[in-house]
Amino acid sequence: MKRCPHCNRVESDDALVFCRADGTALVNDYSPLNSESGTMQFGSTAQSSEVGTNILSHATNADVSRGTGPTTVLSVQQVGSTSSLSKTKRRRITVSIVVIAVVVVAATTAVVVNSYLSRKSRKSIESIAVMPFVNDGGNAEVEYLSDGMTETLISSLSQLQNLNVRPRSSVFRFKGKETDPQTIAKALNVQAILNGRVTQRGQDLLLFVELVDVALDKVVWSQQYSRKQTDLVALQTDIARDVSNRLKIKLSGSDEAKVTKTYTTNPDAYQLYLKGKYYYSKYNAESYQKAIDYYKQATELDPNYALAYLGISEAYNNASDWYLAPTEAMPKAKAAVQRAIELDDTIAEAHHTLGILTFWYDWDWATAEREMRRAVDLDPTYTIDGLYLAAMGKREEAIRAEEMTNRRSPLDLQFGMDLSGIYVTAGRVDQAIEQSRKIVELDPNYWGGYQELGLALVRKKQFPEAIAALEKARTLDNNPSVSGYLGFAYATAGKKAEAQRVMDELKESSKHQYVPAYSVAIIYAGLNDKDQAFEWLNKAYADRSFYIALLNFEQTLDNLRPDPRFKELLRRANLPE
Repeated sequence: MKRCPHCNRVESDDALVFCRADGTALVNDYSPLNSESGTMQFGSTAQSSEVGTNILSHATNADVSRGTGPTTVLSVQQVGSTSSLSKTKRRRITVSIVVIAVVVVAATTAVVVNSYLSRKSRKSIESIAVMPFVNDGGNAEVEYLSDGMTETLISSLSQLQNLNVRPRSSVFRFKGKETDPQTIAKALNVQAILNGRVTQRGQDLLLFVELVDVALDKVVWSQQYSRKQTDLVALQTDIARDVSNRLKIKLSGSDEAKVTKTYTTNPDAYQLYLKGKYYYSKYNAESYQKAIDYYKQATELDPNYALAYLGISEAYNNASDWYLAPTEAMPKAKAAVQRAIELDDTIAEAHHTLGILTFWYDWDWATAEREMRRAVDLDPTYTIDGLYLAAMGKREEAIRAEEMTNRRSPLDLQFGMDLSGIYVTAGRVDQAIEQSRKIVELDPNYWGGYQELGLALVRKKQFPEAIAALEKARTLDNNPSVSGYLGFAYATAGKKAEAQRVMDELKESSKHQYVPAYSVAIIYAGLNDKDQAFEWLNKAYADRSFYIALLNFEQTLDNLRPDPRFKELLRRANLPE
C-alpha cells in the first residue's frame, strides 16, 4: 500500500510513484507503531510532546514550494518522546525517514534534470520575422540604409531551408509602429523576432540587434556592431552569420556559404543598390525611375552585380502598363533579368521574375511555367504564380497556390488582391468579398482592397455598395486601373452618363500619360458597345498589355465571350478557350 503524504489518499497500486490526485510523491503506508512509551503516525492529528520536524530541515515550506515539480514537504509529525523507544524501533523510524527523504530527493532531482535536459534539447527556432531596422538618427537621407540592411538580412536568412523567414511585404507593415513582440509573432506566426537599430555618424555605422524568443518572452541574444561605412558588405555578412548561429544548432558548410553569400565586394555599388531597393518599394511614378537610376549606377561600378540587374528588371516590370507602355518597359525588364541569370543562375527570384515577364508580355506559357518551376526548385518558398494558373484555366490549382502564398505572406496586400480576384473568377464571390474586406482591415488607406471589394460586389449585383467601394478606391489613388473598373461598375449598373464621364476622363489623361487601352475597353464592355470594346481590346493587344494574358480571368469581359471576335483574340494570344 502507498499513500500520499499531502492529501492522505491511499493507492493500492504499488507501481505508482506519484499521487493521481495532486502529483505528490507517494510513500509506503506503514502501520502505526505502538509502544508503551510512544506513538509514530504519519499524518496523525494527535497531540504530541514534540514539534514535528521537516525532513528537508534546511528549507522552509515557502522555499520548497518555489521548486519545480512535486516537492511537497514531508514531515514526521506528532512524534512521541523517542527516548523511551527501543533501539530496534528507533532504527525502524530512522530507516523510514531516510526512505522518505530519498524519495523526495530523487523526485526533485528527476524534475530538475528533466527540466535541464528539456532546455538543452529545445528545438532550434524555425520561424522568424526580421523587423524593419530603426533609423536611430532620424535622418531621412539614410533611411535607405536601415531598410536595405533589413531586406538584405531577410534575403540571407531565407537561404536556410529549415528556417521560415517572413518576407519584406509582411514585416514592413509594422514599420514605424510601436508593436509588442507577442502581437507581431501572433500576426506573422513566428517563434522569434529580430529587432535592429542603425546609427550613421559620418563614415561610422553603429548597429544594435536583439533576438527575442517569443515563447520565453525575453531577449535571448543581443549584439552591437561598429564598422566603417566602407565595411558595409562585410558587416551584413557578419550579422547574417551571427544571427544564424543563434537560431540553428549548427550550420553546415553549405548553409553558411548561402547565408554569407555576397553579390558584390564594392561598398559603393552596394549602397547604390540599397538606394534602388528603397525607392523601388515606394511604387509610384517618381520613385520607380529613381530606383532604375540607382540600380544602373550600381552596375556601372560593378558590371557583374547580378542583384542590381534583377532590380532594374523588377522596376521596369512594375512600371509596365502602369506608368510606361509595355512595349517600352518589358523588353528592358527582360534584358536585365536575363543578364542577372547569366551572372548567377542560382537566384530563385530572377527565374521567377523571368517567368512572370514571359507570362505577362511574351505570352509564352511553356517558358513561363518552366522558369517559375525553376524558381521553386531553387527555393521551395516560391510557388507557381496563381494568376498564371488561373489564366491557364486551372482555377482550383490557382486558388491553392495563391492561398499558400497568402499564408506565407499574410500581410502582403498585393497577394491578397490576387487571391480575391481568383475567388471571383472561380465563382467564390462570398470568399472574394471576405478576402477583400481583410485587405481593407489590414490597411484602410490602400486602394486595392476597395477595388477588389467593389468588383466582387458588382458580381453580386450589389451596385450601390460596389460603386461606393470603387469611388473610395479612386479617392485613395486616382490611377487608370481603378478608374476603368469604376466606369465598368457604373455602366453595368445602368448609369451610362457616369460611365461616359469616367471614360472621357481616361481619354483626356491619355494625352499626357500612359493609360492602358484595356481600362477604356471594359467600360465599353459594360455599356454593351461590343464594337468599341473590341477596338480598344485590339489596341491593348498591340501594346502587349498584361491584361491580355488575363482574358480568361477577367469578369469584366463576360458579355463579350460568346462573340467570335473574342475567341479570335484568345487564339492570337495562344490562350486556351
